[in-house]
Formats: sequence, C-alpha cells, structure tokens
Amino acid sequence: MSGLTPSQIAFFHENGFLVVPDYLTPTETASLVHETGALLENFDLSSHPLTQFTTGDDAKDNKPHVGDDYFLTSGDKVRFFFEPDAFSADPDPLTGKPALLKPKQQAINKIGHSLHTLSPPFQAITLSQRNADIARSLGFVDPRVLQSMVICKQPGIGGAVPPHRDSEFLYTDPPSAVGWWIALQDAGPGNATLGMFKGSHRGRKGGAVKRRFVRRVNADGEVTGTEFVANEGPGLPKGMQEDEDESQLPTDEELDILEVKAGSLVLIHGNVLHKSEKNTSPRSRYAYTFHVIEGAEGWDYDRRNWLQPPENGEGFSRLYQ
Repeated sequence: MSGLTPSQIAFFHENGFLVVPDYLTPTETASLVHETGALLENFDLSSHPLTQFTTGDDAKDNKPHVGDDYFLTSGDKVRFFFEPDAFSADPDPLTGKPALLKPKQQAINKIGHSLHTLSPPFQAITLSQRNADIARSLGFVDPRVLQSMVICKQPGIGGAVPPHRDSEFLYTDPPSAVGWWIALQDAGPGNATLGMFKGSHRGRKGGAVKRRFVRRVNADGEVTGTEFVANEGPGLPKGMQEDEDESQLPTDEELDILEVKAGSLVLIHGNVLHKSEKNTSPRSRYAYTFHVIEGAEGWDYDRRNWLQPPENGEGFSRLYQ
C-alpha cells in the first residue's frame, strides 16, 4: 500500500468515510486480538476505580459523561473502562463497591488511550509508513496521532454510541481530525457495527462542529469533570464552506450500516456524523481506533479539550518520521 488511490480519495471527500479492505493481514489482525486478550486478562482489578464509560449524550441515559481523574489522565497511559451494564444494581456486600455481573475480561467497554505508544503490537500497526502515506493522501502536513484505543463492544452489553462527530472531542482550530477505525473482528448488522450518515461532514448537511467536549473547570480553576459547550471557533476544515440553510440535514435514509470484515480499515472524517447501536448479539465486536490531527502551523489544538498532550513536552506522536 502506498497511500490512497484517486478514486478512494474522491469517495472519502464525497461521503466522509472510506472502507479499505484487507488493510491488515490475518497475522497482523491476530496479533492485535491476542494483545487485546492479554491486556484484558492481566489488568489489576483490585486497584481499579471501576470507572465506567458513559457518553452522557443520550436522552435515555441520565448519567454524566465519564470525567474522573482516571479518565482525564489516560492520554499517555493504557487504562480500562467498564460497560455500565456490566454491574449489578446492588453493591458487593463485602466491599461495598459496584458488583460485576461478568468476568472482568467480558466487562470492559474500551482500553485506552495511548496504545500506540505503550503496546508494541499496536505501535507497529499505528506509527507506520503506510499510515503516513494515507495521511499524505488526505493532505496532512504534519499529522499527529492521539487517542488510540480498543473498543470491545462486549456481547449482550456493548453500549450504544449516539450520533456524534469526532472533531467535537478532538477539536483543532480549524477542525482537522480523521479517525482510523480497524475491525479486529467482523462487524456488521446485528453486532453494533458503524452507522455512517453519508455526506454529513459537508456544510450544507449541517457538518460544522457546533459543540465541543471539554474539561469542566470551576471558579477556582480546578478541573471537575467534562462537559459539552458551544463551539465558538471554525466549524469546518480549511476549504469547506458552512451553509446556514439546514434543510438538508442528514436523514435516516442516508444512514449507511457498514459491513466490515476483520482486518479492514474505515477512515472517518472528523466532521461526519456516525454512530453505533448497543451490541445485543452473542458475539463481540473488537475494533482498534486512533485519531490523527494536523500539527502544522495554522492549526491549534485547544487547551480545553479533554485529552491533552503528554506532560513530557514532546506532544502527540508524529506520523511523518
């Protein structure tokens, strides 16, 4: 692979996403599945704060979005976030803590957020020449990798992810995020695969970033969690025009439910609206995903974003070496 073909680039810009079959070899895919299994098996449950991953973005879910210290300091670590439905409504009578209904390996929502720097198998797949070539095809000048994670979508309890745009969570001024979403297991209708609203990244489809997911700060300057706020900066990437006429907002008829085989890559424009349903099937849907933002002069990564660069001063990982 040496970047994307002209037809692939055109499809991505037209639809806001692109499926690249056979991105990983079966051996590469198996190595990441094995690494995921080892991570799930070996993390220490006894010292875990039992942080649950919740979106706080669904009318049926009154829980606030996850925003504790375990989450906010995970940008340069490998941490484990539980599915809310993996816990009993009643606490463990011995410990007083929430009681798991499943073994820990089957209760995790996601593993994140710096697998690309701390796990050799994931690092090899992420910081690669082929990804640099893809980024160059998409016009990146100085692509930086951040927020790498395995989304587990556990059988029967894997939670829904409501419609959202990735640039809401990883905002640059102007927007620049692109997601690399790699199926580690087959994903299709019936096990909470991706649902993409085709073309919803464009201005005339309401594709501008109108809200931001940021750290919530109190009057004393202390971080107290996370929240959504209105976006006051540019809503679209450079070269894209906003349209105040919202009569062409994405509809359910434009929702494309993807069939993605293990080893395939889905590139996701940061402004495209997408979602996934709860996994009610008896099979898991492991996927590895990371995001790339523009790090060149003229694009600023916002200091209010929930995810901040590592404290070592090196910033997010450069894709061009």
